[in-house]
Amino acid sequence: MSRSDAGTAADVENTALEELETRLAAARLGGGADRIERQHAAGKLTARERIDLLLDGDSFVEIDALVTHRCTDFGMQEQRIPGDGVVCGYGTVEGRLVYVFAQDFTVFGGSLSETNARKICKVMDLAVENGAPVIGLNDSGGARIQEGVASLGGYADIFLRNTLASGVVPQISAIMGPCAGGAVYSPAITDFIFMVENTSYMFITGPDVIKTVTHEEVTKEDLGGARTHSTKSGVTHFTAPNDAACLLAIRDLLSYLPSNNLEDPPAAHSDDDPNRQAEKLDHLIPADPNKPYDIKELIEAVVDDGRFLEVQSAYARNLVVGFARLANHSVGIVANQPAYLAGVLDIDASLKGARFVRFCDAFNIPLITFEDVPGFLPGTQQEFNGIIKHGAKLLYAFAEATVPKITVITRKSYGGAYCVMASKHLRTDANFAYPMAEIAVMGPEGAVNILFRRELAAAADESERAALRAQKTQEYREKFSNPYVAAERGFIDAIIEPRQTRLHLIRALRQLGSKRATIPPKKHGCIPL
Repeated sequence: MSRSDAGTAADVENTALEELETRLAAARLGGGADRIERQHAAGKLTARERIDLLLDGDSFVEIDALVTHRCTDFGMQEQRIPGDGVVCGYGTVEGRLVYVFAQDFTVFGGSLSETNARKICKVMDLAVENGAPVIGLNDSGGARIQEGVASLGGYADIFLRNTLASGVVPQISAIMGPCAGGAVYSPAITDFIFMVENTSYMFITGPDVIKTVTHEEVTKEDLGGARTHSTKSGVTHFTAPNDAACLLAIRDLLSYLPSNNLEDPPAAHSDDDPNRQAEKLDHLIPADPNKPYDIKELIEAVVDDGRFLEVQSAYARNLVVGFARLANHSVGIVANQPAYLAGVLDIDASLKGARFVRFCDAFNIPLITFEDVPGFLPGTQQEFNGIIKHGAKLLYAFAEATVPKITVITRKSYGGAYCVMASKHLRTDANFAYPMAEIAVMGPEGAVNILFRRELAAAADESERAALRAQKTQEYREKFSNPYVAAERGFIDAIIEPRQTRLHLIRALRQLGSKRATIPPKKHGCIPL
């Protein structure tokens, strides 16, 4: 080859490399410096900045960086930006593979196009094929209007993959800007939703449509902001004050979860003694059964290093759910909260608990239940809104679960709620009770009023009636409202000292480490939805 030919080849090579770098630079710049500045001014990070915070340093590998849309209507052929409004790829979190897509609001408002949706679908398919979590960072104006039904079809393609991936790999959604209309259904199918306070919102129909149709006036924040969905609707599981805190919280959640449904959760490293006793638990529960206490104090005293990641902490606060570790192994915790509505089960608590239990069961996370429940919440609104079918969902979830299940009755366990809260009759593996536990059809006072109605009515005066009621209440308490009758029948495996709760839980978990349980062959059950 002559010098001139070699020089020409080198020039061609340099030109090709320069073109590649130019195209990749355009993809990295997204909608341009001005729009990036506007994104920052709104208190939001860009899609690429979010991915950098979420993943381990230098681990991100981008896919389809140069994809552009194919739309030629409404002047769109003149507006082609590499990447087309979504950044997709894979990387690691604490060294473990994850797949991620981040909608780029600086490019066409992050709107979903046909090709944009294909990028997301490709990442989701790879996540399922390779058994790794998929994380979606949502910040989008919705379907790209210029593409019509093609963009709507893109949403349906994503919904299908969300559904097929459910229970196979963990799916996490972060709402970091607008998410409206049909777009909300993808996060709704995923396992956990994070929202950023004051900069994100979710709703099916916006304030303007609502005002036109129903004449209600409401702001975006009140209709679908983080506070609304964390306290009223229960749509979101976690909220964070800003983008950075949200992404770090996702990393924390992932540390408790396996990569897929065929693996166990990753082991942690803690020096917390498995045999450690918590003396405070002997005095935490009041002698008066009507006095409240905070169940989270009990949980934190039992789990490794007192670390408890609560899920949906502001919604249905009468039931506490979340993740912790015992002897370095992830567990899911479900607990009645006597400090709120006396720990009673209602519609919201039943839904919250059922969804959490089913997630843990799908991903091989043992379930620990702390039970202090006086029953189901009475009232016409509960009945009219379906407490029967919604309460049955929690019952169904516990009964269906095949992971190791351990229950500790700390105080009250009354009526149907006794059955529902992972009782021995629902195939729970280890059932414990504290000595002060009360296990009965109902509380002593209510039972006495029914069982001795005639005797009480025949009392000579109120003083005699009060004395008779006190006597019969004590007799009922001694005969039924204690854990020993249940223990005699094998419904309780052991009555334990509160201070030794951690020890008993860890021993039971070790014993259940190789548990294998099955359910009858079927396509799927018909949970009462």
